[in-house]
Amino acid sequence: MLEDVKTNYYKDNDRFYISVDCIIFGFHKEELNLLLIKRNFNPCKGNWSLVGGFLNKEESLDQTAQRVLRELTGLDNVFMEQVGSFGAIDRDPGERVVSTAYYALINIEDYDPELAMLHNAHWVKLSELPPLIFDHKQMVDKALRRLKRQVTNQSIGYNLLPKLFTLSQFQQMYEAILGKSLDKRNFRKKVAEMEFLEKTDEKDKLCSKRGAYLYRFTEMDD
Repeated sequence: MLEDVKTNYYKDNDRFYISVDCIIFGFHKEELNLLLIKRNFNPCKGNWSLVGGFLNKEESLDQTAQRVLRELTGLDNVFMEQVGSFGAIDRDPGERVVSTAYYALINIEDYDPELAMLHNAHWVKLSELPPLIFDHKQMVDKALRRLKRQVTNQSIGYNLLPKLFTLSQFQQMYEAILGKSLDKRNFRKKVAEMEFLEKTDEKDKLCSKRGAYLYRFTEMDD
């Protein structure tokens, strides 16, 4: 019996590379941070960039993004969403590459610093972002716009904060994402309406003798 011969239906079409780039946000000391790599390879060796990788033929785009994130941080099951695709003809000086960007939210305390060191990765404050290669700044800007929309109506903050946190920390996270100060009284009223947030009996007494009650996200339940 003759084996089936795979027909190349697209032999007359151009071929090019498909990649993903990961925009990894973290929250630390009242500021939103971005995990960047200082490239030790060409093209653009010595410059700052997002972390990325090429699509393997046995992977989906989501699987590639998950692999890239895991290799850099050591984390699985991380909140990640697709931002969009970027395919300008001259976006990469190496080859014709179409990249799909994903943004991820992680707790800075959870990632593996040894892996980050291996990849020459560093947390950089969003307010002090250095020049980025290719169209990576456009990717970051688009991801940040999406994050600002989502934080107002979703509980995505549980990806950035520790398991227990104060309302002050919660507000600081919102302010870091939105890029503006929020009225404390109005914010507390909004918090009272959030069904995914609950007050615990524990207190954080590091900042004052009286202490501040700690909160948690109900979605973190097993």
